[in-house]
Amino acid sequence: MTDDTQTFAIERDGQHAHIVLTRPHRLNSFTLQAIFNLSAQIDELAADSSLRMVTLRGSGRAFSTGVDLKEAPEDGMGDNRTQAWERMLRKIETMDKLVLCLIHGYAVGGGLQLALACDIRVCTNGAKMGLPAGKEGIIPGLATYRLARYVGLGRAKRLIYLGNLIEADEAQRVGLVDHLVDDEAAEQAFGQWVADYDAAFSAGARNAKPLLADCFNSDFETFLAHYERQQAKAVSSPDFIEAQTAYRENRDAKWQ
Repeated sequence: MTDDTQTFAIERDGQHAHIVLTRPHRLNSFTLQAIFNLSAQIDELAADSSLRMVTLRGSGRAFSTGVDLKEAPEDGMGDNRTQAWERMLRKIETMDKLVLCLIHGYAVGGGLQLALACDIRVCTNGAKMGLPAGKEGIIPGLATYRLARYVGLGRAKRLIYLGNLIEADEAQRVGLVDHLVDDEAAEQAFGQWVADYDAAFSAGARNAKPLLADCFNSDFETFLAHYERQQAKAVSSPDFIEAQTAYRENRDAKWQ
């Protein structure tokens, strides 16, 4: 028996929050209500100043296949669904937390779009990913906005127009994913990458995130002004003082 009301779970561990998609019988696809629910939870995580990092992974045999198309005949693929989904992804990529995802099994359609909204993508060797929306007669959402930023325009066109699934090693080669891990030791390896990024994610890195989110959109003068504001925040933070102290004492910094 399945329970579609439980589509994700969130666990907190100190300064980390872990989101697990828990709808494996539908390959962790999202109903419209699930989109609203997770979006509201992301708002809470984004507003929590005690959190530094968020992780996202799926249960069962897939990371996610995105929006549940089986629900579409009941209420269509109209503005409510599209807007809710894309607004949720935007919240993920602009929150000041570092967001890492673990891709395993399938990351297809909206599932790959969800991964693209994360800062860092860790991927198992056996994973497959792609954007088959064109074969379904539709546009693959704002993968048209994000994908080329990672893989270049030519590769983005190929992936979107053909709609084929690609293997993990090719995904890393073209810049679609950042790190490959063995399927058998995925959780442990993912945990190590989380720890590595945690050790490096200072207030400086945190204040760099909105700059990176906007780096293709602004002219130089606008971007320079934005950079100066973010740098001022970074150097006025306790992390900057800790970084200087740690350097003088020849030790690793410990961020607040």
